[in-house]
Amino acid sequence: MTPFLAYEDKGADSSSVPLVLVHGHPFDRTMWAPQIEEFSATRRVVAPDLRGYGASPVVPGITPLSVFAEDIEALLDDLGLDTFVLAGLSMGGQIVMECYARFPERIRGLVLADTFPAAETAEGKQSRGAMADRLLREGMRGYADEVLEKMVAPYADDQVKAHVHGMMTATAPEGAAAALRGRAERPDYRALLTRVTVPALVVVGADDTYTPVSDAEAMHTALPDSTLRVIEGSAHLPNLERPGEFNAALGRFLASVDG
Repeated sequence: MTPFLAYEDKGADSSSVPLVLVHGHPFDRTMWAPQIEEFSATRRVVAPDLRGYGASPVVPGITPLSVFAEDIEALLDDLGLDTFVLAGLSMGGQIVMECYARFPERIRGLVLADTFPAAETAEGKQSRGAMADRLLREGMRGYADEVLEKMVAPYADDQVKAHVHGMMTATAPEGAAAALRGRAERPDYRALLTRVTVPALVVVGADDTYTPVSDAEAMHTALPDSTLRVIEGSAHLPNLERPGEFNAALGRFLASVDG
């Protein structure tokens, strides 16, 4: 059966644990280009486009995090990946938490980057609904222009800014809106984090205003076995803004899981 999601599957199967990368909103799998290039040399790396993003099908309406997690589980079944390290950034990190709630026995390690586990506030639900309406009405460009220098720091490399802006403007408004509405109804994962039985890496950009360092510190404290890495000189996308530092932290974590 043809997988529902578009994806990149690079690197040979080896004794190293496979790495699965879940992108954030409103991006696509090219968000992980530096990590795919780096880690596919030593292990299998899979990076899907979530439904509504990139080359995956666009499904209007409401897409809860549970549906994203079901899609990822089905893809990994199709690819024959039984166990893996699961990494996600921002919304992708929340999807990773939902995946751990659904199929923890398959996950060898968690990477939670620039994300947070709490349920949405009443104000946040209203804001996400209003933004979904706006994206359907206006398209993605105005939003992308407004948030670019929060997604990446104002001092970020121009090529990185162009890549991030391009991902945002290429996203289908219907897919982005469906994800916003679904994410507004997400559960609270804070209790789940205290029950995680695998090692975790928590990463955050030092200048991230969406999910500040304090959020990462709280997750690090809640997780029974975790490492915290704060990436200086970056905001919400440290894997693109400071790929060398991000990859070094991720590489050390993956080596410990392999060991």
